[in-house]
Amino acid sequence: MTVTAPESATTAELPPSSGTRLVDRVFKMRELAILAVFLVMIAITQAGNSEFLSEQGIKDLLLNATILVLVATGQSLVVITRNVDLSVGSTLGITAFAAGTYLHGGGNPVVAIVLAVLLGIGCGLLNGLLVSLGQVPALVVTLGTLYIIRGVDSIWVGSRQITAADLPGGFVDFGSGGVSAVPWLALIALAVLVATAYYLKHFGSGRELYALGSNPEAARLAGIPVRKRILAAYTFCGALAGLAGAMYLARFGNVDSGTGNGYELTVVSAVVVGGVVFTGGSGSVYGAALGALLLTSINSVLPALGVSSVWVLAINGVLLLLAIAVDRIVALRVASALKKSTAKRPADHGTRRPAPEKGSSRNA
Repeated sequence: MTVTAPESATTAELPPSSGTRLVDRVFKMRELAILAVFLVMIAITQAGNSEFLSEQGIKDLLLNATILVLVATGQSLVVITRNVDLSVGSTLGITAFAAGTYLHGGGNPVVAIVLAVLLGIGCGLLNGLLVSLGQVPALVVTLGTLYIIRGVDSIWVGSRQITAADLPGGFVDFGSGGVSAVPWLALIALAVLVATAYYLKHFGSGRELYALGSNPEAARLAGIPVRKRILAAYTFCGALAGLAGAMYLARFGNVDSGTGNGYELTVVSAVVVGGVVFTGGSGSVYGAALGALLLTSINSVLPALGVSSVWVLAINGVLLLLAIAVDRIVALRVASALKKSTAKRPADHGTRRPAPEKGSSRNA
């Protein structure tokens, strides 16, 4: 019996890049490290103040983190694509006032939330169109829309103020209510967080966001609709900023022209501290949520320990610098690992036995 050899040798599947494995390990370790720091911080605070983890204390801790977790979740998708949205604080402020104005006129709370989300989507679409279609740097675009939205908000709001007395009682109660120590708002934020994480992991369009952030040009050559993905990320970010605006109104019951001022910097800090690399392509929304939880908990922990709250900004800055330093170290290690891997491959290929020429045969 004559057997014909295949035309070419079967190429063995290469194992995952050592650089990729290093990135995965580091960022999983960072998320665990943030969780460990958070738990240690809470334990120390509880030891110094036995009332800190009371039912109301836990509820306040979760409520304080809810708004930041929502906005950080949306910001994560934008940062993963190697962009940023600095207008989220302004979007939160104007959507909160829009929802409050509607409710003040006797509107339905559900419609008010939908209205806030739609207005947030409009702001996100504006950013996404300018960045994706206009090819304008995200930092410039969103810094501009930050001031535009804030200016419109200031003109519209003026000296007016929405207070809890102007809102339906059920809406305000919803903002502070919950199941035992778990607020309703925290459950909503958790549902959004889990759904977003599931989308990023299990949907092709979600995984394409990582590919786009890792190498935009390669993603374009691979057929990924780059502009469409960037537009979707900004739209989703705006929608969550709008939802956060409605939640802010329910939580605090007080909105004026200064609502959301400076909030964008806190959001970016939470995302970067949580392990979402500012240069794109790496990180998870769970890490961003942990970063948000850590930063907001510091605001509660320091007063409980009798430490002046002026240290909060300094600590947040230190955490941000540490996160950026870790990202830089990881980037250098990944580049070194990829360089070594590339250098070894030609030698590996040279040791393989060449395939027989087409048409050669042997007798069985």
